[in-house]
Amino acid sequence: KSVLHARSYGIFLMQFTPPMACAERCIWYGECETVDGTEKRYNCNYTGAPVPLPHEGYDLVQELCPGFFYGNVSLCCDIQQLKTLKVNLQLPLQFLSRCPSCFYNLMNLFCELTCSPHQSQFVNATKFKTYFDPVAKENKTDVIEVKYYIGQRFADAMYNACKDVEAPSSNEKALGLLCGKDAKDCNATNWIQYMFNTDNSQTPFPIIPIFSDVPTERMVPMNNNTKGCNESADDVSGPCSCQDCSLVCGPKPQPPPLPVLWTIFGLDAMYVIMWLSYMGFLVIFFGLVLATWCHRKRNLVSEYAPIDSNLAYSVNTGYEDQGRSSCCDELGERLERCLRTLFSTWGCLCVQNPLPVLLCTLVFVTIGCCGLSYMKITTDPVELWSAPASQAHKEKEYFDSHFGPFFRTEQLIITAPHASKTTYSPYPSGSDVPFGPPLDKEILFQVLDLQTAIENLVATYNNESVMLKDICLAPLAPYNNNCTILSVLNYYQNSYAVLNHSIGDDFFVYADYHTHFLYCVRAPASLNDTSMLHDPCLGTFGGPIFPWLVLGGYDSDNYNNATALVITFPVVNYHNDTKKVNKALAWEKQFIEFVKNYNNSNLSISFSSERSIEDEINRESSGDISTIIISYTVMFLYISIALGHIKSCQSCLVDSKISLGIAGILIVLCSVACSLGIFSYFGIPLTLIVIEVIPFLVLAVGVDNIFIMVQALERDERLPHEELSQQIGRVLGEVAPSMLLSALSETVAFFLGALSTMPAVRTFSLFAGMAVFVDFLLQITCFVSLLGLDVQRQESNRIDILCCMKQKSPPVRRSNGALLTFFKLYYTPFILKEWVRPIVVAIFVGVLSFSIAVLPKVEVGLDQSLSMPDDSYVLDYFSSLSKYLHSGPPVYFVVEKGHNYTSLEGQNMVCGGVGCNNNSLVQQIFTAAELDNYTRIGFSPSSWIDDYFDWVKPQSSCCRLYNATGTFCNASVVDPSCVRCRPLNAEGKRRPQGMDFMEFLPMFLSDNPNPKCGKGGHAAYSSAIDLIDDNTDVGATYFMTYHTVLKNSADFIDALKKARSIAANITESMGIAEKNYRVFPYSVFYVFYEQYLTIVDDTIFNLCISLGAIFLVTAILLGCEIWSALIVCITIAMIVTNMFGVMWLWSISLNAVSLVNLVMCVGISVEFCSHIVRAFSSCTKRTRVERAKDALAYMGSSVFSGITLTKFGGIVVLAFSKSQIFQIFYFRMYLAIVLLGATHGLIFLPVLLSYIGPPVNNAKVSAAQEQYTGTERERLLHK
Repeated sequence: KSVLHARSYGIFLMQFTPPMACAERCIWYGECETVDGTEKRYNCNYTGAPVPLPHEGYDLVQELCPGFFYGNVSLCCDIQQLKTLKVNLQLPLQFLSRCPSCFYNLMNLFCELTCSPHQSQFVNATKFKTYFDPVAKENKTDVIEVKYYIGQRFADAMYNACKDVEAPSSNEKALGLLCGKDAKDCNATNWIQYMFNTDNSQTPFPIIPIFSDVPTERMVPMNNNTKGCNESADDVSGPCSCQDCSLVCGPKPQPPPLPVLWTIFGLDAMYVIMWLSYMGFLVIFFGLVLATWCHRKRNLVSEYAPIDSNLAYSVNTGYEDQGRSSCCDELGERLERCLRTLFSTWGCLCVQNPLPVLLCTLVFVTIGCCGLSYMKITTDPVELWSAPASQAHKEKEYFDSHFGPFFRTEQLIITAPHASKTTYSPYPSGSDVPFGPPLDKEILFQVLDLQTAIENLVATYNNESVMLKDICLAPLAPYNNNCTILSVLNYYQNSYAVLNHSIGDDFFVYADYHTHFLYCVRAPASLNDTSMLHDPCLGTFGGPIFPWLVLGGYDSDNYNNATALVITFPVVNYHNDTKKVNKALAWEKQFIEFVKNYNNSNLSISFSSERSIEDEINRESSGDISTIIISYTVMFLYISIALGHIKSCQSCLVDSKISLGIAGILIVLCSVACSLGIFSYFGIPLTLIVIEVIPFLVLAVGVDNIFIMVQALERDERLPHEELSQQIGRVLGEVAPSMLLSALSETVAFFLGALSTMPAVRTFSLFAGMAVFVDFLLQITCFVSLLGLDVQRQESNRIDILCCMKQKSPPVRRSNGALLTFFKLYYTPFILKEWVRPIVVAIFVGVLSFSIAVLPKVEVGLDQSLSMPDDSYVLDYFSSLSKYLHSGPPVYFVVEKGHNYTSLEGQNMVCGGVGCNNNSLVQQIFTAAELDNYTRIGFSPSSWIDDYFDWVKPQSSCCRLYNATGTFCNASVVDPSCVRCRPLNAEGKRRPQGMDFMEFLPMFLSDNPNPKCGKGGHAAYSSAIDLIDDNTDVGATYFMTYHTVLKNSADFIDALKKARSIAANITESMGIAEKNYRVFPYSVFYVFYEQYLTIVDDTIFNLCISLGAIFLVTAILLGCEIWSALIVCITIAMIVTNMFGVMWLWSISLNAVSLVNLVMCVGISVEFCSHIVRAFSSCTKRTRVERAKDALAYMGSSVFSGITLTKFGGIVVLAFSKSQIFQIFYFRMYLAIVLLGATHGLIFLPVLLSYIGPPVNNAKVSAAQEQYTGTERERLLHK
């Protein structure tokens, strides 16, 4: 075929060229004198006929210029020129061989120039130089300049075939590295002009390209046939891949359109719907209120009559006309009687036998607290936020077990606030290039001083010295022990000499650090830049330095405009080696102290270490201890003082109940300690959330019950012939069922909340449920006994605390107390006035409507800066991250064990080069990177399999074997016994398959990059492939890329979702969905942010299951009063819904911390609601309004003085915390919980009960009449 092509080409030339140009003649042959200052040589002038090539050069011709391999292979070049051509083509080979058609055209360009037998037809030697050859001892003539006539059609076609080719090492277009300027500014002519210009330091003498499609200056332009990138270059290779040829891909994919905002009349639909619903409710509600008022007026009924079928009843209707009791009424009354009898008996027993009760309590508490010796506190963020059965947790374990855990990161972000931009003027021509302030040489020297000082830092652990080299990531160890340092200074080998290296004379600087920088940001994997410097770009550790990782604050891809330098020190994460982890921690501590104290006015440094966040959280926690102590002290003081009922100044020391209040507080603390101890016995670890939140919760529940019990006793009058133990037992029988209702509701709700998959919520629910239950047990045992002892002390006029001392005081008449008086005489009548109640309902329903409208707008996530103290250096680092960085965290697309990489089909599923599927793994990630704003994938992936194919191909000098032993021979070894791994024929040029694939893969993974072969996979891919079965098969592998810059929780969550979507699509397109392996994405932050993918569902589940438990327990303990249970749940649901409204108003996001607070909100809301509903249900007065007044006056006052005032005092102190997370998630949410609970429980709920509360229980009315007939209590009942 090549012979026919040559002949047809010759006929074409004879028809259209002048006769003098038709003969096969050369302009040069062989190499002559060395070019001054280089190792390159001029070609020797020769104008004769082509010379037959010796047989030793046939392999080279077949490899480089197969079109000339016909006849006797007469060429205008000798073997040495072919070798030089091969060496010179190594750079474009590395970048353009990915696209065989592109490289075929480029080879045509250089083969025709160097060796074509028709050379004189399109190459004209224009300048010569004579010299004396001392070896041949004769004069020779050098060709020192030529003109190369190239067809414009050929040049355009070659450019079009190559313009899309990617350089995988830098994710740039390859032409950006070969054109001398940005790929976007490159075209056919300036690309070829640059390749033939001596300024590129590769061309030994000027080659002047002349572009024309018609004969010019008696020369016929070289216009050979070309191959498009969508065509096969030969019978072996296929068209270029989609990554390298847009014609193969088709049009660029477009992201799906953004979701359309749901609007009505141009306004947010939820706002409109809730506004209309609220207006409709008001119309209906006020219509009913007005109608009822008119009906009352017409029938002369009191304003306190119920809005039900009892409207016809007279104001003076008694109980004699009550109807028959229903089964539910009788069941409720029996349960009420049983509970009253049980608790009365139990209370009487506790008061009569205080010492045994207290002793048993002490034994129980001691046993529970002994479990604290087994207590473990979890600080591992993975265990805190990720369930062991979660997808992200399993994927992390899979990644860690196959590739090793993700490294620890120490990072600096450096700016030069006092420096200004500089301008670099390339020699000899070219536009000026601006350089950002930190890229000034003096600044770079100062940064190098800092970097070197950090490398030399010495820490101490167990009397051992620890330096960076002892813990750093060194991918080429033990061959190369240099640490991985991702820094722009690694372009200069972290060397002062290389940074200062320049080439020039007294007048001009031909190349310096600017030149090297501009080359390296385009070719970071290069081992030899094309400038006069010839310095390597590859880092000293053997890997490339990607510019988007070490530079920040630049625009587009103009890295020279960078305003920040980023230096990253990856440290090996010794996950299962405590000693090595502690060494790393010791060095990191030294690193933090050093950078904190580093003083250089020219540099502004933001920094962070792997341990920084945990250190700052611990510092924050320590700093807030005083705030927490003050908060609890305020609550304790209030409880101790407010619990007593001071009747007069003379009896204040006797009436005080400070000792009883302290005992109640100790009971609360003991219940928390017992809860921690009990679960510690079972090995369940604690979390900081449990320690911080549960005391607050249990104190709220416990204090409320204490106030209810003590105030009920103080307001009670002892019956004639009734002993103290009987009185306390009777009072306990009245209030304990209410305490049981709230405690059991909360306990069941919390224990069911432990079904949550979120570890933080699950742990909190377990410990909270147990603490509330233990607190209830201690209150109805220990506290009742202590209450009896305290009443005995008070009745014997003994001073509180100093019980041995008695005080003479005159008898004081019993009073209800100021708070009860206020509630009974002023607050309750006002709230339940006929004109106030509709206003209350309207306001609360309005607030509810607003909360529902904004509920979907509550943000999900947790801004990590909120967990830092206000004065933390990490906050500055977070700010610099979002301001300067241009790449996000690395993301690995992992192919699980089971894929067949040795078959052509299996290779095509994952690779991204020639012949690979257009929907292969690499191609889909590449496509995703094209839509980076949508997919959050920032760059094309590094593909070990594509680099392996490039490495193993016979045209490359990478894969070689010692022909005697068959062992690997590195490309840098000069030994004639080293031969190609694969033959240079059609079979050898195909991809290795089967055993061939596995034979050379371990060699690829052990090969270090070197100037002769930059494709060695040791540094880049040694951890990316899990070789199994004694290196005979490939297990799990990964393909790495980077996310775009992720600035907030929404970005991180979206990145996780999009990456999983891409991986799922890859799994489906590979057809492995039904097999036992898949593709999944992994990044270090996934395990923390996965919770936010389901947190809305988790929130709904936890709140619904809590409300369901409360409904069930309330319905049962109130004697099947479904309506009462429903009212409790409705009110609690309103409180929780309004909490979401507060979260939106106060910018509190939904996350694990706020979800725990919401679950706690449900528990505390039970305290505000259940006591009042039960008091309403148990009241036997005539109308709903009267029953609501009674419940609010007696039980509401206890709730207000107990839980509301207690918690309010402690919460206000939290506002002064230095911790942002305390201010937001504790002060703001706790304050909202208490205020919403108090307003709903003490304002809305009584009004709601006055309208639609359950009807009076006839069985309870009858039982009350029978029980108290003829007693003083009968008078009290009918007050």
